[in-house]
Amino acid sequence: MAAKEHLNIVFIGHVDHGKSTTIGRILYDSGAMTEQELRKLKEEAEKVGKATFEFAFSMDILKEERERGVTIDISHKEFQTQKYYVTIIDAPGHKDFVKNMITGASQADAAVLVCSAKEGIQPQTREHAFLAKVLGISQIIVAINKMDAVGYDRVKFEDIKAQLLTLLKNIGFKEDRLFFVPISGYDGSNVVKKGEKLGWYTGPTLYEAMDKMVIPAKPFDKPVRIPIQDAFTITGHGTVPVGRVETGKLKIGDVVVFMPSGSKGEVKRIEMHHQELKEAGPGDNIGFNVKGVEKAALRRGEVAGPASSPPTVAEEFTAQIVVLEHPTAIAVGYAPVFHIHTATAPCRITEILEKKDPKTGQTLQKNPDFIKNGDVAIVKIKPLKPLVVEKYQEFPPLGRFAIRDMGKTVAAGVVLDVTVKKM
Repeated sequence: MAAKEHLNIVFIGHVDHGKSTTIGRILYDSGAMTEQELRKLKEEAEKVGKATFEFAFSMDILKEERERGVTIDISHKEFQTQKYYVTIIDAPGHKDFVKNMITGASQADAAVLVCSAKEGIQPQTREHAFLAKVLGISQIIVAINKMDAVGYDRVKFEDIKAQLLTLLKNIGFKEDRLFFVPISGYDGSNVVKKGEKLGWYTGPTLYEAMDKMVIPAKPFDKPVRIPIQDAFTITGHGTVPVGRVETGKLKIGDVVVFMPSGSKGEVKRIEMHHQELKEAGPGDNIGFNVKGVEKAALRRGEVAGPASSPPTVAEEFTAQIVVLEHPTAIAVGYAPVFHIHTATAPCRITEILEKKDPKTGQTLQKNPDFIKNGDVAIVKIKPLKPLVVEKYQEFPPLGRFAIRDMGKTVAAGVVLDVTVKKM
C-alpha cells in the first residue's frame, strides 16, 4: 500500500469556542488517543475543577494552560483519515497568542475555523480568518460548534453559516473551498461520527471533510530553492551544505549557485537520513556535496538554486504585513530583524503605501504616517545586508516572513514583489 499523503491542518478561531475540545474529540474518536489517556485527562481535569475539559487537556500540555483553561503555545498531534496522514497544528485563540497562530498557519495546507453556534462571529473569528488568508491558506472547514448548546437547531446553524460565508468571501476565500459542518465537540456529534440529533444535516462529518482538502501540488516543476541551515566539511567529501528542498528537483551533476554569496559548484552527491539519493525533491531534508565551494561562503540563510535561475537577492521588496505586537507604532525608518526561510537580517521599512481593513481587506488609508497593533498594511522594505527574498506567489516558503524585535514577533507578512539587486 502506498504511504498516505501528509496534510497539515491548523485549528483557528475565537478563544472559548471549543477548538481544543474538538481536537481532543477527533483524536479520541478516531482512535489516536486511548481510553487510558482520556481517563487520565479526566482525572486531571476534575482535580483542577474543570470537569468537562478533559478533551481540551489533550492539547493543552502546559500546566499554566490547564489552570487557566486557554491554549498558549502551538502543539502538534497526528492521526489518520481514510485518505491522509494528518498533523493538527493547534493555534491559540487568545488574542495575546496571535503570534503563535501565525507560526502555525504558515505551516498549514488548510484550516479548520471553529465558531460557536451560541456566541456566533467574534472579533477573533474575523481576525484569524483574515490572518489565514494573509498567510496563504486558501481552504477552510468551518466547524460550527456547540450545537448542543442551541438545541441542535438547524435555523441557528444556517444563520451563522450565512454570516460566515459573507465574511469569508469578503476576505477573498472562494466558496467552493469552504465547507460548513455543524458539530458538538462536547458530545462528539459530527466530529468523527454522525450525530443523531443533527439528522437534518446530510453532509460530511468534520473528520470526513478533511479528506476534501487538497494538498497543494509539490512544486517539482519550479527552479530549485534550498535555504541552507548549516554547512559541514567532511573528510573525503569536501563541503556539505544541509537544508530542505523547498521547490524543484536537485540531481547529481547539477551546477548550483548559492546566493547572496554567489559561490558556484557542481553537485557530486546527495544524501538524506544517511541514504544516498540520485535526486531530491520538495520536502526532502538533505546534505549535498558541492565541488568547488568553500565552507566559509555557506552561512545559514544562503539559498542554493540552479546557476541558470539563481535565487533572487533583493534590492528592496513590497510586502503585505500584519502588526501583531508592537509597544508603540511602526513608522518609516523602523529597522527590526526579519526572519525569512533560514535567514535573519535587519531590514528597513522605507515606505508605508497603504493600510487595509483587516476584516475586509479594503484600503483604509493611503500612505499613513504609522501602523500599530492589529493593522494590516502594504509596505516597502530594504534589506540592510544581502538577502534572498522571493515573491510569495512564486516560492511561498521564501516569501513568508516574521519581523522580530525586543525578543518577540512584532509582525508577519508575505512578499508581493521584489526589485532585484544588481550584482
